[in-house]
Amino acid sequence: MVSRAAPAQAAPPAEAPRSYDLAFASGIVVILALFFLPAPPLVIDLGLAISIALAFLILMVALWIEKPLELSAFPTVLLVSTMLRLSLNIATARLILSHGSEGVTAAGYVIGGFSRLVMGGDFVIGITVFAILITVNFLVITKGATRIAEVGARFTLDAIPGKQMAIDADLSAGLIDERAAQARRRELEEESAFYGSMDGASKFVRGDAVAGMIILAVNIIGGILIGVTRYGMSLGDATNVYTKLSVGDGLVSQIPALIVSLSAGLLVSKGGTRGSADQAVLGQLGRHPRALFVAGSLMGLLAIVPGLPMLPFATLGALLGFTGYAIPRHLARVAGLEAAREAAARQAVDESQRSSIKEHLRPIDIELSIGQQLAARIMPSHADISQRVARIRRKFATGFGFVIPDIKLNTSIALPPRSYAIRIHGALAASSEIPVGDYLIVMGDGPKPDLPGEPTVEPAFGMPALWISPSYVDEAIRLGLSPIDTVSVVLTHLSETIRNNLAQLLSYRDMRALLDTLEPEYRKLLDEICPSQISLTGLQAVLKLLLAERVSIRNLNLILEAVAEIAPHARRAEQIAEHVRVRMAPQICDDLVVDGVLSILRIGARWDAAFHQKIRRDPKGEAVDFDIEPSMVETFAREAAAAIRSRLESGERFALVTTPDARPYVRMIIERAFPTLPVLSNLEIARGVEIRVIGSIS
Repeated sequence: MVSRAAPAQAAPPAEAPRSYDLAFASGIVVILALFFLPAPPLVIDLGLAISIALAFLILMVALWIEKPLELSAFPTVLLVSTMLRLSLNIATARLILSHGSEGVTAAGYVIGGFSRLVMGGDFVIGITVFAILITVNFLVITKGATRIAEVGARFTLDAIPGKQMAIDADLSAGLIDERAAQARRRELEEESAFYGSMDGASKFVRGDAVAGMIILAVNIIGGILIGVTRYGMSLGDATNVYTKLSVGDGLVSQIPALIVSLSAGLLVSKGGTRGSADQAVLGQLGRHPRALFVAGSLMGLLAIVPGLPMLPFATLGALLGFTGYAIPRHLARVAGLEAAREAAARQAVDESQRSSIKEHLRPIDIELSIGQQLAARIMPSHADISQRVARIRRKFATGFGFVIPDIKLNTSIALPPRSYAIRIHGALAASSEIPVGDYLIVMGDGPKPDLPGEPTVEPAFGMPALWISPSYVDEAIRLGLSPIDTVSVVLTHLSETIRNNLAQLLSYRDMRALLDTLEPEYRKLLDEICPSQISLTGLQAVLKLLLAERVSIRNLNLILEAVAEIAPHARRAEQIAEHVRVRMAPQICDDLVVDGVLSILRIGARWDAAFHQKIRRDPKGEAVDFDIEPSMVETFAREAAAAIRSRLESGERFALVTTPDARPYVRMIIERAFPTLPVLSNLEIARGVEIRVIGSIS
């Protein structure tokens, strides 16, 4: 009996210690208590120091975060800091009104120190400074931050449906997995909640500024009345003492409020900019050296203007000029390091992929394996081979309308030393053994040249040929022959093998890449026919049938139009492909004509009639089967081979022509012996093409 272990449970998320929860809750209770209960000056001093420290901490965090969502708790922090300042305002107001007659330290030494430091003993200066701080905070920073928060919240909420659709589209396309999609959705929810909260939290800052002004006025007026009526102070003394205390209290409260307002403005104005504030601002301003040089030149001009101080402008001009000179070099150095780091990362990824088992299990689309002795001859010219292989791929892309996969070149010890093998999707497609270092002369049907050599068969086309030593190359050229080097022989065989397997090399991914390049009108046509009339795999089957007979699919727009015409009436890919071939008749004939003439070999009336009788049709008259005896197939194949071989030996380029219904079946019989011979129907001969009949099979 096999026991099964219980599934491991996920660890619970880390939580803050309970002592932190109690401390935070206790702090909130203390803030609320300050609204109602009297507090000694020592507690007030501690609270004001905490308020100032908290404001500076918020500012530093706002400067150094990479993106606004890293401080998503800012609305809560803003509310807590605002309540802390308001509670301290109320507590200090209570002390000022009850003990203000004792002097400027009646509300604590922090307020007294600020009143002496900022006002310099004159309450008029203090009121002026306080009014300026209130104006800057209320009309400039707070109002701007509030507006940015409102617009940010509005546009963020409006953009949520589009971003959700983009995430779903990336997930459907396979660009991201389900986990990444969930993370992006969660980030989108946090972003919308953050900007919505900031839109409301910015009102705290505005309300704090208004409350500061009201509390200042209440403290001054109420303090003067209490000092004159309760403590018998003169109007001047009461005004001096209570104004200094009130303004000192206002300054101590407004400085943290100004800092927090600035932090809120920095946070909401960051927007989509990534990086800390110094990277975002200094990095973007310093990215244009010419602007720095122009600004430095202007500072230099101002330095020599009569009546202006020379030192500050000259110093700034020199600093800007040096910065404009140093920044490009720094950016180039950083870019070089980043490029080196990315290259190292890519190399590490490639090495890990090469060493992984999955990489060994993944089939290679096109592979050219070379024996060791042949590789020693070819590999020293690896750069030349790479360039020629790249030209082969460009030629196929231009000629047939899609990019063939990468070609992997390697050395194999399993092959004979002078052999090479070409594999398509891991299966052997072609192989040959050649003399290393010799040159190949293709004789064809011509006489054998009077040169010593080894008779052979040219590997790509199967034509009679001769291997000669390099010492006879000059003699062969004088005889009008064209010696072919070893690399060219191998690459020619590779190119012809690829041409014979184009249908296998057109993957679903390649087809989707072609469809993605369509113009908008044809993308709409594709959406109309797929998948309602034909599936994408069905469309791929049609393209494969065309490529199997070396018909280029570069005119994809015309192919889609033809498919849209026949797809509602035919379901089989073979029927659709035949209709597409008829529509592509001008292109097919243009690829076959020689000197403006299309040479054709006809099937003959006897065989046309025989094939017509053997085709079984459905009630609609469509061909559904080819019921022919094997003996008749053998007879036709023998007669066709005799007629075709005699024309091929004469070097003629021609096409075999038959009736439209019989064309697929004739092609099926002919391709076994002559896979490269084009087979056309009468309907595929384009209008205006000059025809030359070279014979018939009869």
